[in-house]
Amino acid sequence: MIEIRHRDSGEVLAEIDRDSLVGADLRDMRLDGADLSGLDLSGADLSASDLVGARLHGTCLREAILVGAQLRAADLAEANLTRARLGADRPSRAAMLNAARLAGADLTSTDLRNVELRQADLAGATLAHADLRGADFQGANLVRVRAHRALLIKANLAEADLSGADLRDSHLNDANLTRARLCEADLGSAFSDGFTVLNLANLEGADLRGARLCHASAQDANFRYADLSDADLTDAVLGGAILHRADLTGADFTRVELASVTLEFANVSKARNAQVPSYKKNLR
Repeated sequence: MIEIRHRDSGEVLAEIDRDSLVGADLRDMRLDGADLSGLDLSGADLSASDLVGARLHGTCLREAILVGAQLRAADLAEANLTRARLGADRPSRAAMLNAARLAGADLTSTDLRNVELRQADLAGATLAHADLRGADFQGANLVRVRAHRALLIKANLAEADLSGADLRDSHLNDANLTRARLCEADLGSAFSDGFTVLNLANLEGADLRGARLCHASAQDANFRYADLSDADLTDAVLGGAILHRADLTGADFTRVELASVTLEFANVSKARNAQVPSYKKNLR
């Protein structure tokens, strides 16, 4: 018999007639505030369970099912969520992790489609190969996350902090990155012929100082008012992109085709290696 107790009061919230919680059926349970830290819940089914404010620090949730689970303000720091399922085709069916703590957590190949992670702390977390399509990270702390080859198509990253993030070879098509912080972020590739995709992404007002965008594909992306100071855009594909009033001080445009790029009132004169067609008007 396993007793699950409240993290603060010690009250018994549930009694599970098992010797282990590996693969346990914990669906639709009231476990808000539960202390599950350090336990092995590999393959457990926690679908639609209430885990608001629960303590899952260092818990193994490898391949666990958490679709529809309520994890607001839960502590999942250092937890192992490799290949866990939290996402769903529709936001109403996905897990909710607003204000959750996931610092240092391993979310490799995790399904987080349409999951809410607003104001969540994912500093130093691993999101490599994760499916984050449509996920909502507004205002989240994603400093130094390792998210190479992640799917962030149509994800909401508005005002998120991705400073120092490893986003190499990721897909951020149509992602919302308005006013996001991407200082020193790596949006390049780990392969000689690879690239990160930012086509149709909205980076208006984003902070990309010192970011690496070598070979990135950012066609039709919106960089209005973005700060690209000292960013490396070598060999980037920017066809149809808008850099209206962007700060390009020290940005490297080596071998970047600028013919179809909107550059009105951007300070191109302070950029490096920018070959601007003579017919471009209103440049600074």
